[in-house]
Amino acid sequence: MKAIFYLLFLLVPLFATTLTELTHYAMTHSTVMKKSQAQADFSELKRKESNVQQYGEFNLVGDYTHYNTARTLAPLTPTAIGSGVPISTTKDIFYAGLTYAVPLFTGYAQTRQIEISTIAKQMADAKMKLSKEQLVYNIRSLYLSILAQKKILQAQGSYTAALQTLSKQIAYEVELGKKAKIDLFKAQSNAQASQTQVEVLKNNIDITKATLSSLVGKEVKNLSTIKIKVQKPNYSVNRLYGEVSQLAKVEMEEMSLRKANKTIEKSESSKLPQVNFSGFVGKNYGEDLATNEWDDETLWQAGVNVKWNLVDFGKRDLGVQQAKIAKMEATFQKEQTLLDLKKLLTEAVAKIKQSYAEYLGNSTQLRLSQKSENIEEVRYNNDVSTLNDLLLAKGQTQLARAKVIESKYNYQKSKYYLDYLLERGVE
Repeated sequence: MKAIFYLLFLLVPLFATTLTELTHYAMTHSTVMKKSQAQADFSELKRKESNVQQYGEFNLVGDYTHYNTARTLAPLTPTAIGSGVPISTTKDIFYAGLTYAVPLFTGYAQTRQIEISTIAKQMADAKMKLSKEQLVYNIRSLYLSILAQKKILQAQGSYTAALQTLSKQIAYEVELGKKAKIDLFKAQSNAQASQTQVEVLKNNIDITKATLSSLVGKEVKNLSTIKIKVQKPNYSVNRLYGEVSQLAKVEMEEMSLRKANKTIEKSESSKLPQVNFSGFVGKNYGEDLATNEWDDETLWQAGVNVKWNLVDFGKRDLGVQQAKIAKMEATFQKEQTLLDLKKLLTEAVAKIKQSYAEYLGNSTQLRLSQKSENIEEVRYNNDVSTLNDLLLAKGQTQLARAKVIESKYNYQKSKYYLDYLLERGVE
């Protein structure tokens, strides 16, 4: 039986999910990405809609009208009236036909709208890329949080086991009369407090796993470990800032600026004449009152319409001014984005350096705490110090151990955050 359990223990890592597998799965199954993809698809449809509008539209039309007096099926000319040919008249006229209308010249408004829709599609694609980066970073952060909590849980479990062993030892010595019963109560109290912390950590892991599962789009169970190599950081904020011009978030601001320019041009186009073409071909049907037989007439027409708004009391000028203000906002937003990026890069680099320094400091503190714990344990066993001193030393060692684990994973989180800012997270 022990061999079976040992075999299952060895097989658990084989069924664990890696960070790469989770991020790849989330790219297609996460609701965040599905929503982002839907927005990109919508922008593409809007672009196509703007493009096809320049070709006009055909419509199949029909109508029925009843008149109180007889009407002809087609307008009559003087030649037709004097030709002597019987003219069909009816009180009920049906017509069916085909119309076609197309804008010939819109002051380039239609062209500008196509360009605006194209830019909007590009912005949607860039936004989708940023959504992927955000998703990958969030998954990485939660993944590391779970691994860190599991490591701390293991350490807390070992600490609890050590306190329980100490309680048993003290209980035995109390029976022999070597230790006071108050020492047993203190040891048992600390062991119970540590066990409670174990349960808290287990619950925190379950909560974080649930959050990660919701983000990825499937239930996350076992996670593969990640090798973290803590090295002295060597980053230059100025060098990193020199790369931001190629980032999607900066390109989006450039696109917003271009879109604002096109919106201004589109608003200006309303000051130019609008030229439209329309045509119709169809038949009128009706029952001839004279013969009681159905007759029909073929009709067609084509025309060009020109409209030039000369005076609108400043309405178009107001539209242009609104578009120019929107451009100013886009310009300010781009400047602010660049300023924010430099600030965030500075903070990210500082955070990596801080995590590195904390890791070194906590590692040193752990080594010293372990030495102090060993000394206090010897002193307590020789009745030189009290149990409080020993428990304090053990607690400080456990706290230092937890800090080492936390700072190690925080160091990796900080590196992932820098990757997120520089859009390097998506493989």
